[in-house]
Amino acid sequence: MTVPGIEIARRIREREVSPVEVMDATLRTIEERNPRLNAFAHLAFEEAMEAARVAERSDPVGPLHGVPTALKDLFDFKPGWPATMGGIRALRDYRPPFACAWCERMERAGAIIVGKTNSPTMGLRGVTDNYLFGPTRNPWDVSLNAGGSSGGAAAAVADGMLAIAEGTDGGGSIRIPAAWCGVYGYKPAWGRAPSIIRPNAFGGAAPFLFEGVITRTVADAALGMTALAGYDPRDPFGSREQVDFPGALDRGVAGMRIAYSPDLDVFPVDRRVAAVVGDAVRAFEEAGASVEQVRLGITHDQRELSDIWCRLIMPLNVATVEGLLAEGIDVRPDLPPEYLHWLDIGYELTARENTRDQIVRTEIFDAMQAVFADFDLLVHPTVAALPVPNADTGNTLGPSEIEGVEVDPLIGWCLTYFANFTGHPAASIPAGTADGLPVGMQITGRTGADTDVLAASATFERLRPWPLSTDR
Repeated sequence: MTVPGIEIARRIREREVSPVEVMDATLRTIEERNPRLNAFAHLAFEEAMEAARVAERSDPVGPLHGVPTALKDLFDFKPGWPATMGGIRALRDYRPPFACAWCERMERAGAIIVGKTNSPTMGLRGVTDNYLFGPTRNPWDVSLNAGGSSGGAAAAVADGMLAIAEGTDGGGSIRIPAAWCGVYGYKPAWGRAPSIIRPNAFGGAAPFLFEGVITRTVADAALGMTALAGYDPRDPFGSREQVDFPGALDRGVAGMRIAYSPDLDVFPVDRRVAAVVGDAVRAFEEAGASVEQVRLGITHDQRELSDIWCRLIMPLNVATVEGLLAEGIDVRPDLPPEYLHWLDIGYELTARENTRDQIVRTEIFDAMQAVFADFDLLVHPTVAALPVPNADTGNTLGPSEIEGVEVDPLIGWCLTYFANFTGHPAASIPAGTADGLPVGMQITGRTGADTDVLAASATFERLRPWPLSTDR
């Protein structure tokens, strides 16, 4: 099903097609295509079809009435559904009785959740693989990985199983798999979509954690964000600002100043990726924007910065492991060695070490803000490498070396986590292909400037359209 979500919603609303017909087609597509990709960790066909029957008997309840979607199997919940937090075997039968904000808001908008998509253990890597479900395969080449941590979502959307799926993003988990699967991944500004974390409501700020969407079209992302965004009193960082996401799509970029960085100063980038993005960014000049290559003035080594990201996110991970232990579930025997390495560091972190890391994070924020003092947008490669082969051990890793430079295989090849340090809105958009594989280009906007990112994304989509699915 390669019909955009906005078109599905329109056809249902105008009674050209029924929610049951849409759901039947969706479930048949998933049955046919999912075994090839392993995009889903849990499917709820009977529940989804019953929801479609209810939707068929009802007047439209929101902008996504009857549109199929999917949750991510990480820190994302629907009452009674399994929540393995990225394929942890000890959580095979763990079924929390509550809903996450995505589930609440998308169902309130009329969407129907068909299942949960695959992700890596605790989301701590830029690929999708785990010991329980195995790797999610890339629709462009099933021997390769789909990226992560929202890899199942990106693969399902890229292969035409869904028009829209949940992505969460603590270091690039929406944008990384979007880049590798050739789809659009949107991470909103900090505070735009509710982040409900308990028992520590402030745990999503170090680094900033986001709810967003993975879609095939920019218009679908704007539609999804219309349903997802908005103030929630349970989120201490939530914004009350109202944003017209669809209204940005026709605005254009004429007169905008766009900064282009081929490497954010410090990342080694595969020359094939660099060539595609270097060409793609020039499309904005065709639309009346000016593009200028810049340096951010970052002096810290990329390996130091990726280690800082891993340390910053560990307190939340320690809290999760401890919370499960308090429920009588010991997940440590099911955790991969790379995760255990950082978890052990997390248990030993000191206030002095955390303060030092936050100071470096502040330097990255200041460098980004200095760019945005003169430019409207910052554009660069989403990730530094092409998709990697899947392992057969349940423990696929990203590249450990790019252009002769050592990088952290968990996240060191991802130019995405700077926007999690800073909270700026960012999207990965398909920029083209290299060796027959997708390449993503990240568009980052000023603080709170979601509409600038969407305007630029829609402009690029019009000038350099990409396939609506991997049926090429």
